[in-house]
Amino acid sequence: MHDYLLQNPQVIVEVLQILQRKQFEQAEQTVKKTQETAGQFAKPLFHEAGDPVAGNANGKISIVEFFDYQCPHCVDMAPVMSEVIKANPDVRVIYKEFPIRGPVSEFAARAALAANKQGKYVELSHALLTTQQPLTQESILEIAKKTGLDMDKLKTEMNSEAVSNQIKATIKLAQDLKLFGTPAFFIGKTTGTAINYVPGQMNQKQLQDAIDSANK
Repeated sequence: MHDYLLQNPQVIVEVLQILQRKQFEQAEQTVKKTQETAGQFAKPLFHEAGDPVAGNANGKISIVEFFDYQCPHCVDMAPVMSEVIKANPDVRVIYKEFPIRGPVSEFAARAALAANKQGKYVELSHALLTTQQPLTQESILEIAKKTGLDMDKLKTEMNSEAVSNQIKATIKLAQDLKLFGTPAFFIGKTTGTAINYVPGQMNQKQLQDAIDSANK
């Protein structure tokens, strides 16, 4: 077999192409399934108690973003989200901390959710996403300090049962929705169940188009 593959390398290429095609088809099916079932999760998506909210808290259109601070595509989305919020006064953004990239991601998520208790979630979250330095536990705490947070309260809240339960609830919701990466967006009318699922990074126009579509 070894000699055969060396003599016929095109077989390896063909096998890889078939594998890639199957993976793509499986991903397409997962996206389709998530889109079909998203409306069933309108309450935990749009109305989960304690979720950080930006923009107009009473906005008629809601955007939910599942994200991770160490996800480069999520980092790229940070300025897009800021501009979209500015351009759409009737939009509320719900942030779902989905730390799938290891302990540092979870530490950052805990810090951000703890900052929400002090009314500074948006400030810290944006600072973590836009920092030019690699995230570590030390750098996260330093950024939090510069954001003006009460650090003793922050550290206590980071390890609280409430923060732990919130992260667990988000992970469970992501599993129920069969999400396979970050960022992931759910967009729809705040009081409705017609929800559009968009996996992956978008530019400002694409996100604006999704908002306009939901607003019809």
